[in-house]
Amino acid sequence: MANRLAASRSPYLLQHADNPVDWWEWGPEAFAEARRRDVPVLLSVGYSACHWCHVMAHESFEDEEVAEVVNAHYVAVKVDREERPDVDAVYMAATTALTGQGGWPMTCLLTPEGDPFFAGTYLPRTHLLGLLANATQVWQDRRAEVLASGAHVAARLREVTGPPPATPLPAEALDRAATRLRTDYDEARGGFGGAPKFPPSMVLEFLLRHHARTGSPDALAMARGTCTAMARGGLYDQLAGGFARYCVDAEWVVPHFEKMLYDNALLVRAYAHLWRATADPLARRVALESADFLRRDLGTPEGAFASALDADTEAEGGSHEGLTYVWTPAQLVEVLGPEDGARAGALLSVTDAGTVEHGASTLQLRSDPEDADWWAGVRRRLLAARRARPQPARDDKVVTGWNGLAVAALADAGALFGRRDLVEAAARAANHVLATHDVDGVLRRTSRAGAVSSAPAVLEDHGDLAEGLLALHQATGEARWLTAAGDLLDRALARFVDAQGTVHDTAHDAPALLARPANRSDNAEPSGAAALAGALVGYAALTGSPRHREAAEGALAACGAVATREPRFAGWALAVAEAVVAGPLQVAVAGEGPGAAALLARVRASSSPGLVHVAGAPDAPGVPLLAGRPLVGGAAAAYVCRGFVCERPVTEVADLDAALRG
Repeated sequence: MANRLAASRSPYLLQHADNPVDWWEWGPEAFAEARRRDVPVLLSVGYSACHWCHVMAHESFEDEEVAEVVNAHYVAVKVDREERPDVDAVYMAATTALTGQGGWPMTCLLTPEGDPFFAGTYLPRTHLLGLLANATQVWQDRRAEVLASGAHVAARLREVTGPPPATPLPAEALDRAATRLRTDYDEARGGFGGAPKFPPSMVLEFLLRHHARTGSPDALAMARGTCTAMARGGLYDQLAGGFARYCVDAEWVVPHFEKMLYDNALLVRAYAHLWRATADPLARRVALESADFLRRDLGTPEGAFASALDADTEAEGGSHEGLTYVWTPAQLVEVLGPEDGARAGALLSVTDAGTVEHGASTLQLRSDPEDADWWAGVRRRLLAARRARPQPARDDKVVTGWNGLAVAALADAGALFGRRDLVEAAARAANHVLATHDVDGVLRRTSRAGAVSSAPAVLEDHGDLAEGLLALHQATGEARWLTAAGDLLDRALARFVDAQGTVHDTAHDAPALLARPANRSDNAEPSGAAALAGALVGYAALTGSPRHREAAEGALAACGAVATREPRFAGWALAVAEAVVAGPLQVAVAGEGPGAAALLARVRASSSPGLVHVAGAPDAPGVPLLAGRPLVGGAAAAYVCRGFVCERPVTEVADLDAALRG
């Protein structure tokens, strides 16, 4: 028996490398083997930080009886959804269509041609054995019915995964989206809808931009209320910074404990932008603590960012979800002493009853302590004690798009808060991804320890990485980031947009799947089309390129139907549409020294959704906004152009303020 996962670059697949199940990686070889043996394919999809993926692995895939059944009657294929989001998207659509819900682990039975005839999520061991026995019998006795069912599901999938009609998103549609969001807003607890609650990162960005463009107090209240509730509850790590994936309750108390790069990158940016709009000290603290979490806990030796910290912690007695993070009153007293322990318990809502299993509690900080020095000391001592506990595993896979989101977040936060170290961290990550993942002009999806995988990058990788490069260009003024973004976007347009102008999530030259996905809904990160549109809007404004502006409007219209119908699931498209409606507002600060720094600080304080900016020496090579922009009377000058119509340059901050307010 040859388990073929040992050479994988995916930490999730490596978790299964010692299973008795004879796993194959996704690829034509596995399906050829299924055809040779005339057996179905068992497809199992998950990711390394997934709690229920671990449960199913321990219950079933490490079990000799399950392995014997699988190996005798199936070709087993294991897929890391983070490495192959294209495969995941196609079969998740099948799972949702067949069962009405989706999630991970995902378990599908396929014909040797890849057509799904069963789809589900987590299956207990006895249920899985029953399914495999029944499916084996049906495959042997009623093959024609199975093939017909699979072909029908496949045909239906090709219909439902096709792109919706193009729908523009004018200002009126954005107003309606904000109104629709209000109906789902949880006034008492922040966020949208009920349990479970996920951080609505991209919706927050839309609401902040909508407020900036329209002055809507309601949009700002929803964004601020949600950010405050998340930061005060158990979703946020009160000791080390950073957010968990989601909360199982509506009050943001009990998280699902994995900490993902994409969540934290998007939220660093959202909290930084909330601070820019409100000067809220909580927003500043959370943005900076979470940025430091990214660097400290997810930074890789190569300079990029790892994908995730696991939900579970391995300790004596097995795997326990959240073990690293939760506390009892007695544990607080043990670390802090009776007086400080009791005081900290009251502050952090740690009670004898607890909020999770075994009387333990997540930490909540519903109000700031009056004695900041006392709290800083307590936090240090608790964090030191927590670091002595068993720690969750880290998925050190580097994902292109998620690193692009992190680059954008750190570049933005570093520029806004004057943290040069954050900008430098963003530059290191960008350098690593460009040097390692761009192979012979084709972008790859992942790498690990500097070794790149063969998994092709999807559209979101191109859009999110370009977004990060453009943020880095604006934070540093360096032309190389703009050039790299433009090259990446041109390749994306050539490989992901067909002759009819349809935007696809996979490239035209990528390995063919059952259907070619063209998803328009945000998931945990922006949809591919929305990510592409956002980067194209920024690039067009920074370069004055009408071709890229036209392409941006096409990609954005591709998301319009979903954004109009379900704004909660199209936050990034709505945020990009705000930039289109409000912009372009281009600002170039020509010059150096204190005068230029003061002008640039005022530009960065602006929340205008359509604003792009750059600062540097007049006529800096490769920076179009600085071309033909000299100093004025020997002093640094700001050039403001609105809708490609430019005003006279200004040298004083007060005059620049007036020009930006328009």
